[in-house]
Formats: sequence, C-alpha cells, structure tokens
Amino acid sequence: MGHEDKRLFLLDAYALIYRAYFSFIKNPRFTSTRLNTSAAFGFTITLLDLIRREKPTHIAVVFDTAGPTERHAEHEEYKANREEMPDDLRSNIPYIRRIIEAFNIPVIESDGYEADDVIGTLAKKAEAEGYTTYMVTPDKDFGQLVTEKILMYKPGRAGAPPEVLGPAEICARWGLERTEQVIDILGLMGDAVDNIPGIPGVGEKTAMKLVAEFGSLEGVLEHSEQLKGKLKERVEQNKDKARMSYKLATILTDAPVEVDHDQLHLDPPDQDKVLEVFSELEFRSLIKNVLGEEASPVAAPVRTGDEGAQMDMFSGESSSAEVGEARGLATIENTDHEYRIASSPEAQERLAAELAALEAFCFDTETTSVDERHAELVGLSFSWKARSGWYVPVPEEKVEARAVLDRFRKALENERIRKVGQNIKYDLIVLAMHGVRLGGPLFDTMLAHYLLQPELRHGMDHMAGTILNYRPIPITQLIGPKGKGQKSMREVPLEEVAEYAVEDADITWQLMEHFAPKLKEDGLLGLFEDMEMPLVRVLADMEMEGIRLDVPALEQFSLELTDE
Repeated sequence: MGHEDKRLFLLDAYALIYRAYFSFIKNPRFTSTRLNTSAAFGFTITLLDLIRREKPTHIAVVFDTAGPTERHAEHEEYKANREEMPDDLRSNIPYIRRIIEAFNIPVIESDGYEADDVIGTLAKKAEAEGYTTYMVTPDKDFGQLVTEKILMYKPGRAGAPPEVLGPAEICARWGLERTEQVIDILGLMGDAVDNIPGIPGVGEKTAMKLVAEFGSLEGVLEHSEQLKGKLKERVEQNKDKARMSYKLATILTDAPVEVDHDQLHLDPPDQDKVLEVFSELEFRSLIKNVLGEEASPVAAPVRTGDEGAQMDMFSGESSSAEVGEARGLATIENTDHEYRIASSPEAQERLAAELAALEAFCFDTETTSVDERHAELVGLSFSWKARSGWYVPVPEEKVEARAVLDRFRKALENERIRKVGQNIKYDLIVLAMHGVRLGGPLFDTMLAHYLLQPELRHGMDHMAGTILNYRPIPITQLIGPKGKGQKSMREVPLEEVAEYAVEDADITWQLMEHFAPKLKEDGLLGLFEDMEMPLVRVLADMEMEGIRLDVPALEQFSLELTDE
C-alpha cells in the first residue's frame, strides 16, 4: 500500500444515528439507570464495523449545525416536518460525540451549511487531491455526487455486508445516464423526509420515466406540452415548485471547509477515553472488543449486562435485587398477587379437578437438583391467570409423594390440555422419572423467545425484567449462594418455597401471553408448534435413554493407548 492509497470515509452523523436508533426500536437497550443507549450503541457498532472492514486511511464524522442554512432562509417549510428528535435519541448525542472523540476521529461541521453540503464539498476537494471518498449514509440524495472517485457507502443492516454504489449502480437504480440527474428526479418527485415538495402526484416511477425521456427537470418543464392529461396539468401548474425543489435537493459543494490531511488521518483510539465513555454507557462487550479481553469497566458499580444484542463475549450478572432497585422494576413485595398452597388431600383434589377442566395451564416443578435425572420432587406450582396460582408441596416419603402425584396425574397426562413452561424439557424429564407422562401440546417460553429474538438472553429472570418489567425472587434468596453451604429446596420453609415457585409459574404464564401473539405475527407459529415443541419430547427421550457404551471395548482401547 503506497502513499497513493488515500481513502477518505465521511460519515453522515444524523442519518446514521437515526438509523441506529430505529433499528433497536422494537427492542431498545437500556443501562441499569434506564438510559436508552440504542442510538449510541448502534452508531458505535457501525463505526467499528466500518473501521475493521474497510481500514480507512482518512475519516471524519460530519454533523449538521443548529444554525439555519440558506435552504431554510429561502423555503421555511424545508425540513419543517422533521419531527422533534425523540428524547432518548437526543440524550445520546453528547455521548456519541465523546465516542467519536475517543476514537480520535475529527467531527466536522460548518455553520449555515448542512452535513450534506459539507460532505459534498469535502468529497469534491478530496477527489481533486487524489482521494477516493466514501460517503457513509443511507440517504439516497447523495447519489447526485457519485463519480468514479466519490462513492456511496450504505452500511449493512444487522450484520449484512455494506453496499458500495458507484456511477453504474446509481444510474441503474434510477434509470439515468449521469449521476447528477438524481437531482432532477428529486426535484420532480420531492423528498418527504426533507419536506421538498416536488410536483404533487409525481412519484418515483413517473419521475424516472420523465427524466429518461426528457433528460432533465428543465427538459420536462420546457416540453410539458408533450405530456398528457392529468400529468400535463400537474407539471404546468407546479413549475415554480419543481424549480425550487431542484434547488433544495442540490447538494452544495462550496462550503467553507478544507481537506486537512493530518487531521483526517485515522489514528488509533485513545484507550482511556474509550474505556471511560463505554463504561458510562455499560457497553461491556464492546470494551473487551475494542480494548482487549483484559479491559474491564472503570469505576462502574456492579450492573447487569444486556450486551447480547450484537456481540456478547461477556456475561456479567449481578443480583437481581440490585438490578431491580436500579431499574425500578416491580417485585413480589410491591405487586398484588394471589398465591395459595394446597396441602391437604381435599384441597389437592379440588385443584386437580379445576386444572382438568382448563384448556391450558402453566406448571413448574421444584426439585432438589438441577440434574433432572436425579432430582427429587419438592413441589409443583400451577398458574393459568396473571398474578395468581397454587403451590402443591410433595413429601419426601415415596408412597406419600406418589399419592400426591396421582391426584394430578389426570390433568398432567391429559392430551388436550396445553402445558406451558420455561425450559419445559426439564419438568418433562423430572415428571417422567416420577412416573408421570406429561401429555398435550407444549409451549416453552424459553424456546418461543429464542425464535422471536435469538440474539437476546432467554433466562426467565432476564425476560421478566426486560419484557414484564418485573424482578422475580432470586433463588439464592432461598437456598443461599452457590457452594458448599448451599441448602436444598427441601430445607426452605413452605411459605417461602410457595411464593417463589408460584411466582415462577405466574411469570411464565404472563410471558406465554406476551409471546403467543408475536409468534403468529412474525409467521413463526408453524415452526414453533410443528418443529420446536415436538422436538422437546424427542430430546427428553434421548436424554432419559442415554447412550449405550461398550465398556469392555473401551477398556481394551484404553490398554492399547497406554501401550502406544
């Protein structure tokens, strides 16, 4: 790579920031203090991807300024219908500027000129000095500037590769002979985003046809007598509007900015500044990604990382109590709920009869171990309505335990009742080990969420926090932290186990109510019901069956290996 390779990347700040913000709109990212960081996160991902993929020699980010421009002075409606910037986007701008600064990338802006004009001017001046310039923006208007040395670079969405558009691509896209004719197209069809009126009733297809036929907007206006019917009328009545629109759509290339080679040269980031701003925004995985595995957030309190969105190399959990307080989530203490215990045989018979009459219910097993094949059943919890449910304690003594299970066997084995659970394969195996075959269609909230949002975490506590704004009781509150002193569920007082267990079933039921319509909306219901759920049973059977090992043959092989 000689001194000749000069590639300048000019980023259209607001276009990329808006795009980043809206790409997370269904599933925004929040810090533990509930700051929405979607715009900053998305912008940073785009910037990092660009630097890694393209290794620019020169780079700058161009912002609009607050001051009015010539376009506003001449046409006050210009950009007037741009909605007020959403607050959670506005709040990110100072952070984004700090991130750009931390990466040692210059920010360029010029009072009275829009970002488009600054980019246009720099691109033309850089072209004269032997650079290839890439205008990084999703905004189609920039097509008018494209030459062999000035290209449009549209970042890819969600991991897709970027598109680089040269003269051939721009001309093909609009059916043009020269890229400058993009201005003629915009003048005719207008641009709703920038409130450029164009000719009312002329859309993209008509504009393309007219420019192909008459060569330019002026050509169309001069030969309007050749047009027919409604179109002729519209063009003739709106000539001034069209000429003004052409002017508004023209990107200026005479802004007072210069190509400063040293300033624009891409230098390594300022590690301390990157660490500081990423820590504030809780971009944990990005800290590791940019600064290496050893880096860790500075002076940030323990927080929950919801970094999974794009590239998780780090899973940091804090107790959900801290997270709950930090986020102001609802908890069992401040939520009305009706959780009851069915201890007597009579109460259990009544509950079992009620379950047997339902179309669907959620249930959860409480056990002594995470290994479903050796776990003893401590209790069952059921819920079929938000914020209510029942807990059934199962005694340790085998005969008594069997008697309790037998009461619920009819409901659990019933083939027409849908069973809802979180990671239901576990409960299926636990019941099978206790002689009950779970019947009926299954609905696993963990797998439903996996289909809907594969890139996020699917643990129940996590989903409860992000989807229901609710913090469940952490298991460690009942049995203590992991390690030698950890208690078994059997040793926890009945009332405490009941609250914990029914809450699990209740939350899972609420998650099901949230996911079921979404699976349908996203066209995933078939995949979920015909593939994922039946597969749960197959996997459970495989796990219970195990794999047969030929022990003598392995012992023989072991001897051979030892000899070798």
